[in-house]
Amino acid sequence: MEATSLISSPYCFSASSLPSSLCPQNLHHRSAGSFPVGVNTQRCRSVSVVRKKLNFCPKAALRENVQQQATGVPTSVPVRVAHELHQAGHRYLDVRTPEEFSAGHVPGAINIPYMYKFGSGMTKNPNFVAEVSVHFGKYDEIIVGCQLGKRSLMAATDLLADGFTAVTDIAGGYAAWTQNQLPTE
Repeated sequence: MEATSLISSPYCFSASSLPSSLCPQNLHHRSAGSFPVGVNTQRCRSVSVVRKKLNFCPKAALRENVQQQATGVPTSVPVRVAHELHQAGHRYLDVRTPEEFSAGHVPGAINIPYMYKFGSGMTKNPNFVAEVSVHFGKYDEIIVGCQLGKRSLMAATDLLADGFTAVTDIAGGYAAWTQNQLPTE
C-alpha cells in the first residue's frame, strides 16, 4: 500500500537548518553518485513542500500505536491494512450481534458481541471483557471489527482500559470489508 505524505512538524526542517546542498535551487548539482558535488554557502530562503512516496508497513504503523494505546485511545486502521494484519497472524474479534455475524463474517473471526439487541435499541454486553479474556490473552494481537466501526471502537477502548495491549480497531467495519471485496464466510 502506498501513501503520500507531507513532511511536517516536528520532522520538518526550518529554512535556516537545511543544509545548503539540499536547498531546492541546488538540487540540480548532482554527481554520478547522486550526491551533491559542491556546497553552496547560500541558505534556502524559502520553504518548499516536499512530497514523498511511502511504502506502508503494518508492523511499523503498530509501533506508532504505543502512545495512543497508553492513553486508552485505540488505533483505527483501514480495512485493507486490517486484512494484511489478519493475514500476518493477528486474530479477528467480531463484536457484532450473533445475527449479524451469522449473515457473514471474516474467515476465522471470533464473535463476542459488544452489544445485544434489546427492544428497539441495543444494550452493552456486561460480560464482554470477561468473554474476550477466555479467547484472547492480554498480549495477543487483536483486530476488532463490527458492522460500521462504532461498536468496535468502543469495544477496543474497553479492552485497552482492561489491560489488553495490542488492540487495533477497523475503520469502517464489516461493511467496508465487504465493499473492498475482501474474503468472507
